[in-house]
Amino acid sequence: MTPITEVEGHRVALSNLEKVLHPATGFTKGELLHYYATTADALLPHLRGRPVSFLRYPDGPGGQQFFAKNVPPGTPDWVTTAEVRRMEGPSRMVLVQDLASLMWASNLVTEFHTPQWTVHSPDEADRIVFDLDPGPPASVVECCEVACWLRERLAADGIEVLAKTSGSKGLHLLGAVRGASSERVTEYAKELAVEAEQALPRRVVHRMTRSLRPGKVFVDWSQNAARKTTAAPYTLRARTEPTVSAPVTWTEVEECSSPGRLVFRAPDIAPRLQDYGDLLAPLLDPAAARPLP
Repeated sequence: MTPITEVEGHRVALSNLEKVLHPATGFTKGELLHYYATTADALLPHLRGRPVSFLRYPDGPGGQQFFAKNVPPGTPDWVTTAEVRRMEGPSRMVLVQDLASLMWASNLVTEFHTPQWTVHSPDEADRIVFDLDPGPPASVVECCEVACWLRERLAADGIEVLAKTSGSKGLHLLGAVRGASSERVTEYAKELAVEAEQALPRRVVHRMTRSLRPGKVFVDWSQNAARKTTAAPYTLRARTEPTVSAPVTWTEVEECSSPGRLVFRAPDIAPRLQDYGDLLAPLLDPAAARPLP
């Protein structure tokens, strides 16, 4: 029988709690649900108001993985949804607004991915994002070097960026912006990626072409497009270990000397939140948003 628990007045079914989802450490679905429950205060503000795309991995990283953008079948009627414009036409997507919705969605076993805009202002981007993706033998160490260059370049335009691990092998930079469409933010991000390649030609590539990427960091500017999404802060990733897209300090970025220094797993996050709080909290302050130059 599937256990039923009550979360904030809503009945939530939690299934297969003993199932191992991250085989390298034996991390179970019950542990995954506990992780999201205890990280909710930090995670939820970064999800609220944003249509969530689910990258589901119900049988772990070695099983089938698939994106679910539309409201999944069987979604409880108390889960908030919103109609969203997409290239193929309007669709209805989930908004994870509260703990009950988070626990219901977590039971699906999913990564959480969000766009750089909210359903309240879909024509205006409120985030700029750079996904720094290393081509082997480059690693997150080289990503950190590129991140520091981008940080200074964006600061020259009055935009403060913060960093988080991708939860895989790279690094994400995010900044709060205002007054521009996703299209304009994408153009600006591409301009800076090109500048980074010109300034660090042995380190950076701004094009996705696979043959150009070995040993370099691909500065992916395209995730600013309105149709694209990025792994949300604090989401678990579908990897053999329960790695997390974890916010990091700039000191950690500057001092990163080996890839393992910036790998964080689910058990690491509660102590980090206790020590640092939410390092990405400034993104949630409307007063911190800056216009593009």
